[in-house]
Amino acid sequence: MNSTFAFGEQVENYHVAVLNEREVRAAAGILFLATFLSLMFIVFRNNFLPIKYVITFFVIDFLLRVLVNPQYSPTLIVGRLIVRGQVPEYVAAAPKKLAWTIGIGLSATMFVLMVIMNSYSPITGIICLICLVFLFFEAVFGICLGCKFYALIYREQPKHCPGEVCEKQSRHPIQMVSWSQIVVLCAFVACIAGSAFGLRETFSHKPHDLFGIFDTAESR
Repeated sequence: MNSTFAFGEQVENYHVAVLNEREVRAAAGILFLATFLSLMFIVFRNNFLPIKYVITFFVIDFLLRVLVNPQYSPTLIVGRLIVRGQVPEYVAAAPKKLAWTIGIGLSATMFVLMVIMNSYSPITGIICLICLVFLFFEAVFGICLGCKFYALIYREQPKHCPGEVCEKQSRHPIQMVSWSQIVVLCAFVACIAGSAFGLRETFSHKPHDLFGIFDTAESR
């Protein structure tokens, strides 16, 4: 098959097609930021124009990934430019293809509802939230939620997962969480919860302009 229409790349010592997880995470971060900012326009400005552009770009980007080649995905190209100085982290391409196919389904549904039909509803809100969660977990934690369905659908455990999570292995000492750390975490959560109630009135006061720059500008 022509290498132009392929999914993943052949790398020495890997018997399956692979992708660079660092590029994938960078691309997920780009899409997450674009989607999140466009949602802020809706929440604070009631402006749906940015989200329509983002959805359209989202669909095109994922179609290029799955139907043509991930090498021609604009966000993955930008991701490659950003992380090209880092050592590649190779992961199996097949689970990513399934995850991105799910992404096509979600984004295509959003495209029909919001761009073509020019509508919004709880359905679009839920889909958008799901996309944000998927992108956030991929970009921040390196966890591909869509890849979790691979073993269920294909009845086989994928190889070369991000962080080698597919291979059974014992945790390193640096990964262990002690009871003292759990206590600190619980105390921190309790402190945040207590502050939400105890300091609510204090925190609700609008801050003043320290140097009087904006106050002067508003008075003109």
